[in-house]
Amino acid sequence: MKTHGKISSEMEVEVPASQAWDLYGTLKLIDVVVPDLFKEIKILEGDGGEGTILDLIFNPGAPFASYEERIHKVDDENMVKEIDVSKGGFLDLGFTLFRICWEVIEKTPSSCITRVSITFDVKEDSVANLSYVSILPFIGMMKATTNYLLKNQTK
Repeated sequence: MKTHGKISSEMEVEVPASQAWDLYGTLKLIDVVVPDLFKEIKILEGDGGEGTILDLIFNPGAPFASYEERIHKVDDENMVKEIDVSKGGFLDLGFTLFRICWEVIEKTPSSCITRVSITFDVKEDSVANLSYVSILPFIGMMKATTNYLLKNQTK
């Protein structure tokens, strides 16, 4: 048996959806979030498209020193990007799936909604590790990204 779950959060951003997706849908996101949330992110394989593998090295105090992610899906038309933890981190804690989904949804021509969702499966004998699942770091990433987008908005 496994326990399944999903949590999400969203934020309205006063920039066109295409500008937000230009950040969320590419590896440019790394440059925005590294200073605040990560010590370093290494690109092990790929160019940001499906199959790209990243090694995330966390700042001290995080629940993990590092883990690897694989970009599972990049859908430019629907502005959806799915990333799976592929080695270490949550997988070492009994999770069989830990997927982060970034979405950009057009609201008006000059604004959009950014949404992050975490979907996970954890083995029954590891349910106690659900306490490590938190949307807060991803909300921090959205805030950093929103600030960046607003400061660097192209008209």
